[in-house]
Amino acid sequence: MFKKAITIFILGLFTVFCSAQQVRPSKSSEIYRELKTLKHLPKVLYLAAHPDDENTGLLSWLINDQNVETGYLSLTRGDGGQNLLGPEQGAALGLIRTHELLEARKLDGAQQFFTRAIDFGFSKNTTDTFKQWDENNITADVVWVIRKFRPDVIICRFPPTAAAGHGQHAASAVVAEKAFKLAGDKNAFPDQLKYVNVWQPKRLLWNTFRFGSVNTTAENQLKVTVGQYDAQLGMGYGELAGLSRSLHKSQGAGTQSVAGIKTEYFSHVDGEPAKATLFDGINKTWTKEGNPAIDQSLDKIISAFNFNSPDLSLPDLLVLRKKVKALKDSDLKKDKIKALDQIILSCAGFMGEVVTNQAEAVAGNNYNFRLNLISRTEDPVLVENVKWLNKSESFNKKLSKDSLITIQQDIQIPADAALTEPYWLAKPAKDAAIFSVPNDTLVGLPETDSPLNVLLDLKIGSEKFQVKLPLSFKKLDPVRGDVVEALRVVPALELKFTQPLYLVKENEDLHLSLNVKINSNKQYGKGILNLMYNGERLGSADVNSVNGKDFTIDYVIPKAKLASINSSRLQLDANFVADGITYNKKQVLIQYPHLPSLQYFAPAAVTIMKGDIKVQVKKVGYIVGAGDFIPEFLRIAGIQVDVLKDEDFYGNLDEYGKGNQNNLSQYDAIVLGVRANNTEKKLGRWMPFLWSYVKAGGNLVMQYNTNQDTTVDQLGMYNFTIANKRVTEENAEVKFLNPNHKLLNFPNKITTDDFKGWVQERGAYFPVQWDAAYEPLFEMHDTGEEPLKGSTLYTKYGKGNFIYTPLAFFRQLPAGNVGAARLFLNFLSAQKN
Repeated sequence: MFKKAITIFILGLFTVFCSAQQVRPSKSSEIYRELKTLKHLPKVLYLAAHPDDENTGLLSWLINDQNVETGYLSLTRGDGGQNLLGPEQGAALGLIRTHELLEARKLDGAQQFFTRAIDFGFSKNTTDTFKQWDENNITADVVWVIRKFRPDVIICRFPPTAAAGHGQHAASAVVAEKAFKLAGDKNAFPDQLKYVNVWQPKRLLWNTFRFGSVNTTAENQLKVTVGQYDAQLGMGYGELAGLSRSLHKSQGAGTQSVAGIKTEYFSHVDGEPAKATLFDGINKTWTKEGNPAIDQSLDKIISAFNFNSPDLSLPDLLVLRKKVKALKDSDLKKDKIKALDQIILSCAGFMGEVVTNQAEAVAGNNYNFRLNLISRTEDPVLVENVKWLNKSESFNKKLSKDSLITIQQDIQIPADAALTEPYWLAKPAKDAAIFSVPNDTLVGLPETDSPLNVLLDLKIGSEKFQVKLPLSFKKLDPVRGDVVEALRVVPALELKFTQPLYLVKENEDLHLSLNVKINSNKQYGKGILNLMYNGERLGSADVNSVNGKDFTIDYVIPKAKLASINSSRLQLDANFVADGITYNKKQVLIQYPHLPSLQYFAPAAVTIMKGDIKVQVKKVGYIVGAGDFIPEFLRIAGIQVDVLKDEDFYGNLDEYGKGNQNNLSQYDAIVLGVRANNTEKKLGRWMPFLWSYVKAGGNLVMQYNTNQDTTVDQLGMYNFTIANKRVTEENAEVKFLNPNHKLLNFPNKITTDDFKGWVQERGAYFPVQWDAAYEPLFEMHDTGEEPLKGSTLYTKYGKGNFIYTPLAFFRQLPAGNVGAARLFLNFLSAQKN
């Protein structure tokens, strides 16, 4: 680690940072909290494995009641979980959860950090986890965050034992304890010391818990009372915590806002034990650090703070700034100047933004921007200089109180400007367990600041400030009002296959289509499309002219070429060469109402499923669950898919609210999406109709559900019970309990080869008990565990069939697993046999 780091981490000492697209003043109550936090020097780092592992109640209390700077370090970005919002999995889901955490932190006030670890899915113990994760690399990342953030107290959410309930949970405690010891050792990860100093926290604690039937708390542990009411917030810290945690929407982690106090428990792990408080033995004031003048200044500012006129604090804040600038401790000075400058700008009521009317820009092109500036203080803020991207100009303009200044400016995006995407996705991951980052000093950051900024040199009183205003896009949304987001740099030309997956049967030609999106007004000459497989050209096509408009290219790969490739799953990569420039990227754009627009770029590639894949059904009804690719896969396979709604079950209602005959009988099969019993609240009303459909000769295929927030208690016509039993080893041996079963023989002959190449897991939440009417199809288990037979249950009911399968088809089908596709199509064809 840190062998190729570039010394760009430590930015200008007096630069004001902003992660948002505008610099805006904080509310008076927030300024007041920031002032009190400036008085308290200790820091706390909370550490766990995933988004939503953090104890938001404790974070809210630490920040708002104790006024202690607090951060949450999540080892992963949650890439391996399920998505209740939509179809995104893997890196895209990790990007969503990163920003859900950032939205949560805006509410509770904590900072957010990550390591490079990739969430590869559920693991049962630390042995399994460290088979995937390089323990030394993850420990190095945690050490880096500790040395950079410099916490006095580190708190783990989980223990390193089975009580953690998840191998990655336990692993977070293991690396925390190692990093706690190594962060203060100059011989540990010495390359980091070019950028940060060693740092030894005072203590490491475990925040014990009661989760369901597991209780790890004890009355002899350190106890802290949290959840108190805060008049400035208008709620208690437990209520704030519920709002914060409920922003984890992709996980369905909506949480009640619970009023009233509660007790948090802590067990000592390492360092100096605490007897009375989390901060025993830690210097909590500037005075104890030898700077009583700073304490006195802050006491004066806080006691005189006027919530209606925070600008009255400016003279004393500017005097305080001079005192902080005189500190000898460079790390402490840099840290506190950053916080103080934000307080000063907020008290001045300063707002700045640089906005344009379009969301996307191409490097090298010119765009018109508006620089909007305003302050709300009687003592004017002087704008001395403005540095546009490619030029500087002396400005020397005073901002009159509450008077908006707008300056129009054409700005050229630098020709070498990088595409806008998360730094951890800019390069292919090193492997399935760790991201590759372009610069090691970025480790820990949730995201990077925009590299495209207008720089303002401001003067308030006698103090000078530099403010970064990122180039942004602003629009008026009729529902949301003003929307301000990052300007997204995109390629001049993008390629994308019209569908993410193709199925091609034996002895068939493959018909492909690609969309070519033109983002620039540039005129191109002749272009060449190349289709590549394993680095070699599989085919090409000439495009005579590219006239600035989007277009589609159709291409046919002959069956003879496909037959020469000895693989059932292959990835084709496309590139388009025009005027000597090769374009090979597709945009992945993610947009949800609770998040900013998120973008990254992936290779212009497509997965081809090739082989003996037989389909016997023509029309399928689908009940939507959590985000699931299966409806799209079925349509790609040539099956008509109808998403079922109320009227499909009740028929057309007459004037008395009575329904006519429903039309479920038209479907060869009906499929329930993953976790439909957790997400579709109408399922309870629909289930009797589904049972009647099966009894009359229908085929119902139900995918996995969990036991949390269920709609119906009995999922099948005959009872079965599910539990958190799973097979996490994707290559676990599969035993066929009845190889002659019709589901394993029609229309596709299923063998153990069809279970090769699965990704992440076999399945989760297996049934553990079931009525004798059910027949299990498979037996499988993780290494060293008892065999599980609940991976798929089948029963006849009346004239029809019911199948419950917690196998992870929602992961296998997007990955192009031919065996999983053959098996799933067999399930759909049960009534055709």
